[in-house]
Amino acid sequence: MRARNINNKCFGYTYFMKTGLLAFCIFSVFMLWLPASEGGTKDEKKTPPAEHIPILLYHRFGPAVADSMTVTTKVFESHLKYLKDNGYRVISLRQLVDYCLGKGPTPPAGSVVIVADDGHKSVYTDMLPLIKKYNIPVTLFIYPSAISNASYAMTWNQLREIKKSGLVDFQSHSYWHPNFKQDQKKMAPDKYEKSVEMQLKQSKAKLEKELGIHVDMLAWPFGIYDDRLISKAIAAGYVAAFTIERRHAGVSGNIMSLPRYLMTDSDRGKTFENILKGNFSSHKNKY
Repeated sequence: MRARNINNKCFGYTYFMKTGLLAFCIFSVFMLWLPASEGGTKDEKKTPPAEHIPILLYHRFGPAVADSMTVTTKVFESHLKYLKDNGYRVISLRQLVDYCLGKGPTPPAGSVVIVADDGHKSVYTDMLPLIKKYNIPVTLFIYPSAISNASYAMTWNQLREIKKSGLVDFQSHSYWHPNFKQDQKKMAPDKYEKSVEMQLKQSKAKLEKELGIHVDMLAWPFGIYDDRLISKAIAAGYVAAFTIERRHAGVSGNIMSLPRYLMTDSDRGKTFENILKGNFSSHKNKY
């Protein structure tokens, strides 16, 4: 009895070793057959491919942080210096849009787009000297009602001077930056429809008249849009529109709601680096 039990144990051990080894070999072959994981490890950081491009959105600048939308001039220059020193290439928004529309080549890897909304006077005093220094293209989204009227805004003559730099494109941010969501709630449907059409058409017409340019891109005020607004924008002659969402823009996205990163003064150092690499968990838009 004792000897038979030992033999049985030995048979079980031998059987286990043989079948276990076979299972291991099958598993190894299966793992080699599988394609490499695209996600990488949790902490791995990869530069996004050429077709995934961050659009960095600024509003105003100054020596100190006046509000949540202010990026100090020092921090803004640190952004430009980082891009230059680390092999990034700032391309024009037009290049990105042409690519998304199938009218232009794939942007080079490491491409970045820089834009600024509203038309704040600090764009003229603080931003312009730096984009000239670093020789980078920028698109300004303007709402014309403020220009030469509001104390915080640039004048038409300043915009014309900026245009002479050859680095800046001007596009629409509606006529007076309404909150479409609130307007829809408080206005009668027909009045709201007419208001939307006015905001989209009058902004485009005013910018084209004052600056002698072609306007066909729109930044949604407050990043608010819906299917009806998109239809109105297309009917008004816009071929691309931009919102505020925490992700890179790409050809696979809706051309009428391309995302942009809302930049603040806290987006510096490692945070800025992570935004460029698409490490979304490290950055949240703060509108």
